[in-house]
Amino acid sequence: MSIVVTGATGNLGRHVVEQLLEKVPAEQITAVVRDEARAADLAARGVRLAVADYNAPESFDGLFAAGDKVLLISGNEFDKGRVGQHKVVIDAAKAAGVALLAYTSALGSLTAALADDHKGTETALLASGVPYSLLRNGWYNENYTEQLAPVLQTGAVTQAAGEGRVASAARADYAAAAVAVLTGEGHENTTYELSGDTAWSFAEYAAELSRQTGREIAYNAVSVDDFVGILTTHAGLPGPLAAILGGVEASIAKGELAGTSGDLSRLTGRSTTPIADSIAVALKG
Repeated sequence: MSIVVTGATGNLGRHVVEQLLEKVPAEQITAVVRDEARAADLAARGVRLAVADYNAPESFDGLFAAGDKVLLISGNEFDKGRVGQHKVVIDAAKAAGVALLAYTSALGSLTAALADDHKGTETALLASGVPYSLLRNGWYNENYTEQLAPVLQTGAVTQAAGEGRVASAARADYAAAAVAVLTGEGHENTTYELSGDTAWSFAEYAAELSRQTGREIAYNAVSVDDFVGILTTHAGLPGPLAAILGGVEASIAKGELAGTSGDLSRLTGRSTTPIADSIAVALKG
């Protein structure tokens, strides 16, 4: 039996594998990667590597074994039919008779287009009959703290979320929840709404940046259309992706990412990481 993590060299996947190594022997962990070289450090620590690609169904043949617990980390190729990609993993898990398939989904409250692929994947997973755990992840602190350069350069946090609030947490927090499910018992056929303990507004975020940098950082509230234009014109994002992110802004404005269910801190047994802590880490880095 193995604990199998797909997308193991991604931002979230690496956190999961690192935390698994603190709880179970390395030989019980299988890291599914597209590029073996990027996981050489994990292999050196005794983690088993499996090379597979969501776009190549045959690469998952025989990858899982009966009794495995699998974490399906959602893909980030928005233009390649993510539900179909995810179904490749679900079908392979069903054929193998895995004990549990946990999926990193989106909050059930999210109506933005970003959630559509997650809802489609949830439907496929439930229809498969595979024992499941839906890890409905909220927004990451790092979605903002990893993008501080333009904020510091312009002296403004530019968003289209109005006065909406975000109950975010650090990637390491969401990884800890996944590890708790993968290493614990009684998580079959469960759904967790995962979010930070405290919701914050972008005005508060700008104020915290001002406090920690000693500079005046303003909150520049713009329309969704203007926000999408900024992402395409200044950030160089493709139009469809910018539109998806604009939809998330509208959802934040409506309060869809503000919920604080407490599921994340209950699963991990500790408080979630405040946005101020993630800002401090980013500024030091």
